[in-house]
Amino acid sequence: MTTETRVTYCRICEPLCGLVATVEDGRLQSLRPDPDHPLSRGQACPKGIAFTDIQNDPDRVLHPLRRTASGEFEQVSWDEALDDIGQRLRRIAHDEIGIYYGNPSAFSYSHALWAIGFAKGLGTKHVYGAGSQDINSRFVASQLLYGSVTQIPFPDLPRTDFLLMIGANPLVSHGSALSAPRIKDHLSAIVKRGGRVVVVDPRRTETAKAYEHLAVRPDGDAWLLLSLLHVLFAENLVDDAAIAAQSTGVELIRSAAAAHSPESTAAITGVEPDVVRALARDLAAAPSATVYGRTGACLGRNATLVSFLIDVVTLVTGNLDRAGGTLFSHGIIPAEEIAERVGLITYDSGRSRLGGFPDVLGTYPAALMADEITTPGAGRLRALVVTAGNPVLSCPDGEKLEAALEQLDLLVSVDLYVNDTNKHADYVLPATTWLEREDYPIGVASASPTPFLQSTEAVVPAYGEARPEWQVIDEIARRAGIGLFHLGALRRLAGLTTRLPVRPTPRLMIESMLRIGPHGDLFGLRRGGLNPAKLRANPHGVRLDEFAATGRLTSVVRRRGTGRGKARLDPPEIAAELAALTPVIDDEHPLRLIGLRELRSHNSWQHNAPTLMKGKRRHTARINPEDAAAAGIEDGARVAITSPHGRIETIAQLTDEVGPGTVAVPHGWGHRGGGWQRANAAGGANVNQLMSTAVEDVERLAGMSHLNAVPVRLEPVG
Repeated sequence: MTTETRVTYCRICEPLCGLVATVEDGRLQSLRPDPDHPLSRGQACPKGIAFTDIQNDPDRVLHPLRRTASGEFEQVSWDEALDDIGQRLRRIAHDEIGIYYGNPSAFSYSHALWAIGFAKGLGTKHVYGAGSQDINSRFVASQLLYGSVTQIPFPDLPRTDFLLMIGANPLVSHGSALSAPRIKDHLSAIVKRGGRVVVVDPRRTETAKAYEHLAVRPDGDAWLLLSLLHVLFAENLVDDAAIAAQSTGVELIRSAAAAHSPESTAAITGVEPDVVRALARDLAAAPSATVYGRTGACLGRNATLVSFLIDVVTLVTGNLDRAGGTLFSHGIIPAEEIAERVGLITYDSGRSRLGGFPDVLGTYPAALMADEITTPGAGRLRALVVTAGNPVLSCPDGEKLEAALEQLDLLVSVDLYVNDTNKHADYVLPATTWLEREDYPIGVASASPTPFLQSTEAVVPAYGEARPEWQVIDEIARRAGIGLFHLGALRRLAGLTTRLPVRPTPRLMIESMLRIGPHGDLFGLRRGGLNPAKLRANPHGVRLDEFAATGRLTSVVRRRGTGRGKARLDPPEIAAELAALTPVIDDEHPLRLIGLRELRSHNSWQHNAPTLMKGKRRHTARINPEDAAAAGIEDGARVAITSPHGRIETIAQLTDEVGPGTVAVPHGWGHRGGGWQRANAAGGANVNQLMSTAVEDVERLAGMSHLNAVPVRLEPVG
């Protein structure tokens, strides 16, 4: 019996906290925080530590499964599965094949690269992901402002004097679209050095309870930001020098703000005018300040506009691209920058078959999937590959999608579990966990206040017959005659290139990008630069600087002409959004539903872990006592929540953490079927059943699903 410890890092969410794994004879025994990690320094959240439950879960899929005529699954060999999948895909036109990749792909460079390569090789418009239920509006705002769809501006937490957060709850999320381990310490340090942390949210979240809370009504963010801008311009609190040096088109913002005084927006935002004026003055007077928005700000009807205005407030107060303000993401491994430059990652390079929505990072609105399957016509979605995703729970109107999946000619899933979505699949293929693969961080790792890089080898060998997602995608593509990363006319050569004996690997690609990146060794030409050997020699990671760089705006902006090197504040898309800005009124559904994060949940895939589900965990709707009394609902009783698009039942939790008119319900619950027994037994409701898939309810610029501020009404059950 051999026991050893291995250093690695967590790949569940953005902080990428350091972990130490105890392994015995190739099996994981435990995970603990890494005390020698330079940034997380012995801290990790419950989800990372509890991943041992998932790694060793007896409900995991460890062998290829094929669905039989009876609806049950039978074990088959990899070759049987892959050969059949390849043959069936060859009979379907490439523009009728799709792929959906879930949130975990953002934390696996090899998965992300090969999923993009598969989509590009197909040339299909049926490319979907979790982004349209999460962050795509932030990416589109960056495209409109800076001409770069991959740019993730982030708050300079270690140096700021004033942090204004909109729709973010980092004491639970640990930071989203931001890589900052020990974020609780970062926030408390702001206050300790005399600064302020202000949380704008309809709910008094865990973070809001710890700092200053500014309660705003659901979907009031755009009006609140415009009213802040109104005060900043009207009282000459803006930094004219910064505006002139860093932007063009400010007159659109000045004009729009003039029409949105705090007095005129108060009925929509629920924020008193004096409070707005004081906030604007304090923000402008702070030695440094940053405005940071996340999920709550990204999922309303005006999602892209809100993300856009967040950066505008930062810029006009002189806090963009400066110490203590908002900084620009910069990949140590420049995968996103390279992909954007060569056309693998795009915005509005194509339009969806239904609704005419622009692509965002090459993907289209996931809310359209059901209709894309069921609507006849050229390019109808007939075959779908789902990797690390459960769109029946994560997308709007899962019941509609579930019914549509049965009409596919082929559904293939690569996952850890048989879940709510892939229980309908023809094949479920076993994926490795992040402990069973090597990795380098890309994506949101570039949005780090402290430049840092860590790589890892696999901690344990793959259990059963599990394979990394990229290898499965690669084999499917090869057997189906799909040339990975083939663009345009190159696709016609796929019949030849897929037969080549030597094929590229994601590791070769990522390590090459590391070496040519800003800190790389340029293959030996830059003494002391990063290379794979140096990272292996420093398993706890390498801290590259004390703080993230400033002065990067001109290199980030990809615009030509007179505005070269400057942010554009007057794109026509934003002008149209401002002109159309109107609050939603629905007398039949007078309340507004919002989502919320839970410390021991992560989307839809961790409800099978005993450690995370212990105690009296249950799915509840947070309801203000006034609204409950008006509807005749008691604490702990079952409540029906009805929207114009659906109805769910769950348990009422009466609390004043939400104000009158607001109902908060966590997502990711309501598992039905599949192979995860504890998740199924947990019960709860799928809150996304209340959401719409109608084209008119999908945000136009980023294709975002409307998941926040959904009109609802309450009724007692029984």
